[in-house]
Amino acid sequence: MQRQRHAAARTKENKVRRLTHRRLRKGRTALQADSVTVASSAEGRVVTMTLPGGLLETRTAFDVTQTCERLQEDRDIRVLVIASSDEDFCSGVAEDFDRFAVSPDPATALSRLRIPLVASLSGQCSSAGLEIALACDIRIGTPQSRYSLSDSIHGSLPAWGGTQRLPRAITAGRAAAMLFLGTELDAQTAHQWGLIHSIADDAPGEATSIADMLLTRGPLALEMAKEAIHRGSELPLRDGLRLEGDLNHQLAATEDRAEGLAAFFAKRPPDFSGR
Repeated sequence: MQRQRHAAARTKENKVRRLTHRRLRKGRTALQADSVTVASSAEGRVVTMTLPGGLLETRTAFDVTQTCERLQEDRDIRVLVIASSDEDFCSGVAEDFDRFAVSPDPATALSRLRIPLVASLSGQCSSAGLEIALACDIRIGTPQSRYSLSDSIHGSLPAWGGTQRLPRAITAGRAAAMLFLGTELDAQTAHQWGLIHSIADDAPGEATSIADMLLTRGPLALEMAKEAIHRGSELPLRDGLRLEGDLNHQLAATEDRAEGLAAFFAKRPPDFSGR
């Protein structure tokens, strides 16, 4: 009986997964979970994941992780935009939230995606919210957005990569000020420190514009550039340069590289296939 229940659950999960992928390609709302909405545009190549915002609930964290796992399987998707339906992107976790209850955590699940991630950040972006944002490649903030990672005030530590990704984004000294003292950054300071990449009154619109721009780039080149940046940051310079060379050799053998060269000499826009 227990085996039958497990088999039925797997069958239902696979059915939902197939339905999600069909809807993504059609450009409709792809998944309406309890707390996360995923929709696609640009013929299914751009996906927008909208969080409910405010305090993060366990259900939302689980939905983000599950959604990332489904998106990872769809090679047609080239860019993911993350936004919030609330005025606060994410102001922390709910009181009864167990950070170790969801595995992998949302930040890790996002960081595993091969495609570029663009975050539209508004209002309060704190604690787990900032850790989720740090897992994204490009971060756009509104003028009123604020950023903090003050878990130590409550006698705890960031558990979703904040102690590692924050220093890499803004230097160790600035990260220490945020972690030790609970320093909150306004949008202007966050921009000056490199925590966010730009400030826009219409952050969702700016994020969409950036996603459209990324669609004109070679998808394989973007994937390999992302790999080179993230893996290379953990390597000595000599090994990082070797990694860059290896990725260039891989890219040189792809159809996209040939198409890029052909388009350049023909003075026409390239038509990349992702192969």
